[in-house]
Amino acid sequence: MEGFKKKGDRMKQHRQQRSAGILLHPTSLPSPYGIGDFGSAAYRWLDWLQKAKQSWWQILPLGPTGLGDSPYQSFSAFAGNVNLISPEMMLQDNLLTKEEIVEPGFPANFVDYDRVTDWKRQLFRHAWDRLRSGQLVQLQEAFQLFCSEEKYWLEDYALFMSLKNARRGQNWYNWPRELIRREGDNKVIEFAAKELSDEVGYYQFGQFLFYRQWHKIREYARQRNIKIIGDIPIFVSGDSADIWANPKLFLLDGTLRPKAVAGVPPDYFSPTGQLWGNPHYDWAAMKTNGYRWWIDRIRSTLRQVDLIRLDHFRGFFGAWHVPPNDTTAVNGHWVEGPGKEFFYHLQKELGSLPLIAEDLGEISDDVYEGRDELGLPGMKVLQFAFDNPRNPFLPHEYQQNAVVYTGTHDNDTTQSWYHQLPEFQRHYLHRYLSSDGHEISWKLIRLAWSSVADYAIAPLQDVLSLGNDARMNLPGTATGNWRWRYQEHQLEGWMADRLAEWTELYARIPGPSQ
Repeated sequence: MEGFKKKGDRMKQHRQQRSAGILLHPTSLPSPYGIGDFGSAAYRWLDWLQKAKQSWWQILPLGPTGLGDSPYQSFSAFAGNVNLISPEMMLQDNLLTKEEIVEPGFPANFVDYDRVTDWKRQLFRHAWDRLRSGQLVQLQEAFQLFCSEEKYWLEDYALFMSLKNARRGQNWYNWPRELIRREGDNKVIEFAAKELSDEVGYYQFGQFLFYRQWHKIREYARQRNIKIIGDIPIFVSGDSADIWANPKLFLLDGTLRPKAVAGVPPDYFSPTGQLWGNPHYDWAAMKTNGYRWWIDRIRSTLRQVDLIRLDHFRGFFGAWHVPPNDTTAVNGHWVEGPGKEFFYHLQKELGSLPLIAEDLGEISDDVYEGRDELGLPGMKVLQFAFDNPRNPFLPHEYQQNAVVYTGTHDNDTTQSWYHQLPEFQRHYLHRYLSSDGHEISWKLIRLAWSSVADYAIAPLQDVLSLGNDARMNLPGTATGNWRWRYQEHQLEGWMADRLAEWTELYARIPGPSQ
């Protein structure tokens, strides 16, 4: 542990570099193809960030979305969302023709996930047929190398999705018994893999394209001194390749159903708590091999991003276990997690902990103590701040090692939030800002940028001063979320100029040692 504390001292020195950035998920980028993707608009977005002198582009999880199109309910902790693959870039690789990517008239300001998924699936089939026909030898070689390097997760994921597709999207819990159980010499699964070999190749190919395009974007960002903050949800979806392929790492019963599911207890905001429904980890089983699955997961994510927001950080110290058939989270109970020991294992394997601790909500003292001993920055959200002068989300209460946000993907936009504030909070906000509320989104951005927190982040919706129509997610609702997109004309030059001015003014441009 002494060695870890020394590492923490080095991290503290590194944190003296103040910086700022913008939160925007790639699905929200402009594109003629129904959803933001890794095409030319992503490169123009990075150019805009550079002009605004921003150091960070923060995104949400990049995994393939499942229930409710949520990036926090993914079919895999390792795979990428193929809907983010750009047809424009596939055209450059000669995988598609111009005639094949004539878009069918998608809405410009929101994502219609069903239409996008169906249309892009057709494009990927064209591209897969073209690749396996032997026309693109150089790309074929790169594809084979990718499959070899990513074999440790890719084969399971591709077979899982192939079986799922063959069974019309059915949850794996409901598959025939012989397709569920992976242990031993399972001839049925071996036979299925051979029968579905072309489909398996198709899903592997989709991941190859995803990573190929994303790595080019990341390199473009690096050239512009922009780093990327990614996001790891603590739990994985029950309907995922991760649990299907590794059931012994999760708390499942003899039929491979969850013994308990995740959520958070009732609080001031929700009298029945939040029921997420994800299976829990069997931390004792994970410990026996040194938390290898988690180490692989974080190492894989760090090949995509530079810094990781670790969702529901408190769950590593204690998680709320709810009976699997309950319809609310009321009857749950706390179960101790691996705590700091888990992070010591990560640090030993990874060499550092490039993590942000998402420490929002009801947090116990041991979680804060663990966060601080590990040297991890926590989160401060200005929208939670203005009810009393000692609120820990107010800038005068901050410690330096923190990330301040005007709001997050789960918050309303600042413009909409402001108009719904109770009068006493609005009055206190006006006093705190010495303002009448004019340009409230920009007032909170300036407050974040001027704070002592090492990192300051604002959602693009606040830069654009947008209202409730631009909200990304409303927690507790299963549909209608994750759809918002901006349009290119909304991103004006004066916005970049103002951000650049404030980023300079408040010393948020990192020096050469960053």
